[in-house]
Order: sequence, then C-alpha cells, then structure tokens
Amino acid sequence: MSGIVPIIPDEFQQYNSYVEDPKWQRKFSIVWASFTGFAILLALPRFLRAVRRGRAFDTLFGIREDFRGKGYKSAVIGDVTPRHERRWSTLSGIVRTAISALLWTIPKSEISLGQFLVIGGYLATLLVCIIKNAPLIDNPNRAGFLALAQLPVVFLFATKNSVLSLLLRPGNGYEKLNYIHRWSGRGMFIGALVHGSLWIRNHVAFGLPILGQQKETSGVAAFALLCIIVLTSLRPVRRYFYQVFFYIHVLASVSFFITICYHTIYATPWIFPPLAFYGLDILLRLLRFRIKDATVMPLSNSMALINVNDCDGGWQAGQHVRLRVFHSDRVFESHPLTIANAPPSTSCLSTPGLILGARAVGDWSNALHKYACRELDRLVLQDEKGEPSSVPVQVMLDGPYGGCSVDLGRYESALLVAGGSGVTFSLAVLDDIVGRCCKLSRQGGEKTRRIEFAWCIKSFGCIEWFAPQLIQIARICAGTSLDLHISIFVTCLCDPEAVPSIPNSVVTIHRPTVHALLQDLVTLPELSSASPPSDDEVDVKTKLDWVGLGGGVAVCASGPETMTREAQNAVARISATRGVELGGVSLHTELFAI
Repeated sequence: MSGIVPIIPDEFQQYNSYVEDPKWQRKFSIVWASFTGFAILLALPRFLRAVRRGRAFDTLFGIREDFRGKGYKSAVIGDVTPRHERRWSTLSGIVRTAISALLWTIPKSEISLGQFLVIGGYLATLLVCIIKNAPLIDNPNRAGFLALAQLPVVFLFATKNSVLSLLLRPGNGYEKLNYIHRWSGRGMFIGALVHGSLWIRNHVAFGLPILGQQKETSGVAAFALLCIIVLTSLRPVRRYFYQVFFYIHVLASVSFFITICYHTIYATPWIFPPLAFYGLDILLRLLRFRIKDATVMPLSNSMALINVNDCDGGWQAGQHVRLRVFHSDRVFESHPLTIANAPPSTSCLSTPGLILGARAVGDWSNALHKYACRELDRLVLQDEKGEPSSVPVQVMLDGPYGGCSVDLGRYESALLVAGGSGVTFSLAVLDDIVGRCCKLSRQGGEKTRRIEFAWCIKSFGCIEWFAPQLIQIARICAGTSLDLHISIFVTCLCDPEAVPSIPNSVVTIHRPTVHALLQDLVTLPELSSASPPSDDEVDVKTKLDWVGLGGGVAVCASGPETMTREAQNAVARISATRGVELGGVSLHTELFAI
C-alpha cells in the first residue's frame, strides 16, 4: 500500500449542506448589503450638505427645550452659495425625469414601480440563492439557511431608529422603508415554508415521526410562530386590530427567536445583528422620550389641537412624533401625529411650542376629544369669567421621526397638496419655507418664488382647524418676493358661512385632481386664460418669472392613500413630457398607514 488517500470524484461526492449552504447565506448578505450601501452612497451628498448646515444631528436626541432663556437661534447655515442660475443643468433634469418614472403606482397595488423593482430584485436574489445547485428534494437545508439570513434585513428595516434613518436623512425613515421589512419577512416565510414542507415530506416518505425529537418539534413550533407573525401582519389585521397585531407581533417574535435557537445551532450568529439593531432602537427611544405639559383644545366635533409647551427645537418641518396623553385609561396607547409647525427658529407662527392635530376618527382620538370637551365644560363652570378654551394635560413624546425628503428651498415652484387632517404636514412644510424665505431673508440661498397650497376638505367648518395659522403665514408673505396662493376645495355643502378670511385664498366647491393642480402651476398664464395676451404683452422674462422654467418644481402630497397615489402618477406623467424643460419635478408623499 502506498498510503495515498483516494479522491472521490465530484459527481459521486455527497452534498454537505453544513459547508455549502452557509456560503450562500454570505452571498445573499453581500448582495443586499451592497445595494443598501449604494443607496447610502446616493444619499451621501444630501447628508454632507446637512452636516455643513449643522442640521445632520439636530433631531438625533429628540425634542429639546431652551433652558438658558436666550431665545431661539436660527439654524447654522454653511451652504450659502448663491443660486442665481435660472436653469438647472440639462443632466439634472434628465436624471430627475428618469427617477420620476419610478413613481408610477401599479394598479390595484400599494406599491410604486420603484418599490416593485426593489421587491422583485430582493425576492429574485433570494430564490436564486435557495435553488441554485441545491438538492432541495433530498436536502432542503438551503432554504432554512436562507430564511435565517433574512433576520438582519427584517430588523434593520423595521426599527424606528436605525443607522439607515440617519444616513438617508429625513423623508427616508422607517415609515418609508417599512415595505422592505414586510416583504423580507414574507421572503423569510417562503424559505421556512420550502425548508419545513420538504423535510415533512421526507419524514412521511421514510416513515419517520414528525414530532417527538427536539429538532423536529422545535422546528415545527418555530414555523407555526412564523405563520402567526405573517398572518397577523396582513393589512386588514393591522388596520382594524392594531393593538392585537402589535402584542402578537412582539410576543411571537421573542418566542420565535427562542425556538429557532433550540431548532438549530446555526441560528445563533444570525440572532445577534437583529438584537443589536433593536437594542440601538430602544436606546435612542429612551434618549428621545420627553414628558411635557400641554393643552388640548377641541376645535370642532372632529378635531383637537394639542399645544405642547416648552419645545424649542429638535425637530424639522414635516416630522412626526408618537404621542401618549395621560388621561383616563388610555395611558398605555401612543399614536403618531405630525407636527403642524416648523421649529421656532424658522416658524412664522406666534404660538410657541409644538402644535399637533388629532382628528377624532378612531377609539383613541375620539376618547381624547370627548375628554377635552368634558374637562373644558367643567373648567368653564368653575371659572366665573368662562374664559378657558383649552384643557391642561401631560403628554409623553417619542421622536421625532420621518420628515420631508424634498428641500423646497432648492426649487423655484412648489405645490403642497393636502387632504383632511393631512394638512398638518403641508402646514409645517409651508411654515418652514415661508420662514426661511421671509423671516430669515433667504440666508440659506433659498430660490423658492411661488407656492401653491391646496387643501381638500369635506366641509367649510374644517377650515377653522388651522385658519389662524394660515392667516399668519399669508400675512408674512404679503409684500415679499414669495408668491403664496392658498386654494381650499370643499367637497360637501355644509355650513358655507363658516369660511374665514384668509389673505390670497380661494374657496371652491369641488375636488380637483392633483394632475390638474400641477398642470396649472407649470402653465403660462396666457395659456390658461380665456383671452390670452399677445406675445408683446408678455415677454419672455415675464414668462420665466411666472412659472420658474428650469428652476425645478417640488410637489408634496399628504393625506388619503388615493391622493398620494394620484400625486405619484401626476408627477410621473408630467415629468415624462416636460421634466427636462421644468428642471426636474421632485415628489414627497406623506401617508402614515399601518
């Protein structure tokens, strides 16, 4: 014997799942991490611009109060490069036009074309890693390994406070990235389903017991928990039974982590990244929690205005907080509400603090509104003068989160469209850009010259919700270089005498399309007039000053899902025909749907 060990040919070698499958886990992780890094790289210029302006970490530690009593300091402006160019580069317009094509909303779907491509690419990568060169029928371990590899993705895109939220900047927070969390969870379910069903098939074929041994029993238990998580995460359950969904989601996730560790020792390395992501989220939440004194003012039968005292900064226009009001038996519930004003450093409003609007449409908001009305009646009876108009309460703030992904100051024209209580977002963004242009005299090089503010509501009485704020902002704009026009569209003939006098505003009884509003914004006045003036009456310079051709158009839509989808399609449609001419059309939609 020579002592030479014979080498088994590759075609006769037995597939070693515990050696080969972890390689595909690493390949899958490299792919999704690379695409995430590419997205961060694209957002890096915006992040660096925020660093130069001193606003990159302004919201990191939550709402703050000026304890020194030295008044408000405006944001540090580091990027003061003059922007007197009337036209953006052709390349910029082409890029924005191409990006706008991804905004098309797929019919009968909740996702846009861009989101569909992301989901499709993710699931395609997952299936390739599961199927390629894997004998799934005989050994379905590959699908189980890939199911584990998705745990970091599921938690990274689920946490409210993550590294991604910081680097991608406001407007790309958890509420925008949560669809990746949902679909990665479904991808993990697909991997677990393939793995579990094929193993059960093999056990049945060879007459082996499915339950009894620890590995099989814990595997079936882990898969059952995953089924519960996925089924209770469907949209009807989230929308109509949110508290049930929340508690089941938390308890089942913890149980799943325990059972999957009993099922396989190979799960341990994939448990630590989710724990790190969740630990960071909890830590930052603890740093962001604030307990504040506030007042609740019931404005009508369907709206309560909450003014939180002693809030001097720590948020940006368009962000939201999770609010917990300490009253009756609702102290354990918190709900997201958009901040309706800009920080005092830029705000045009005389009301100090932080303003929130809660429309009475659910159990929690209805209970808050009834409590405010009941307490207000009691305070009026106790006060001989009968002057109280609000009820003092204590609240807990968690946030801020989210924000607007479009900086209106970089565009010459802006369209703000809101539906119902979605006006809180549009009002905050309007307050911010008017303050920057008029109050701070365009210190940051803001180039905005024309703003169309459109608000769709069901009755005339709803105008009173935020009429004082709109009046203040409109008066600030009067006599300045900023042209602000307010259009309020009422869809129901209810109490027409309740229309307040807001400067430079029009109230009409119909519901326009977002495309029509956007088309009017970018159309020359003589093209939309019944008797257009001649070319001698309107020279080229006047045309450019009116529509800001080449200066870019920003569109922000907030409200019902039908409105935000309509805005996406309207921007994609006009970008395809006039995007380059207008210098690009950018869009931000605000829809907080559970």
